[in-house]
Amino acid sequence: MDATTKTCTPINFAEKLSLIAEHWPPRVIAELNDYQFKIVRIEGDFIWHDHKETDEAFIVLEGTLRIDFRDGFVALGPGEMVVVPKGVEHKPFAAGEVTMLLIEPRGTLNTGDEGGGRTAQNDRWI
Repeated sequence: MDATTKTCTPINFAEKLSLIAEHWPPRVIAELNDYQFKIVRIEGDFIWHDHKETDEAFIVLEGTLRIDFRDGFVALGPGEMVVVPKGVEHKPFAAGEVTMLLIEPRGTLNTGDEGGGRTAQNDRWI
């Protein structure tokens, strides 16, 4: 398959999500210039973190996502998105399972500089 054919192949979110059993580690499904499109299944509470160098886009595919901020929160349902500006501390939470698409620059750690057990390996493709 040549590069043109590979980049023009449709990506089915449901098909890719069916290959993911675990919660929290995002998986790369495509790249656009220096940005990665990542899908992820989440449930429960994440950690407080920020991304000092980049904004982060959250697009909910299924479920209800709450993103807590130090001064409030935003709730998102299927088909909704929010962009968290760089440097803004946030903490995703899902009472039930949520599937979503994340858009962020290649190399962005899911936990920012916080680290810990929830830090996912970068560039894991599915």
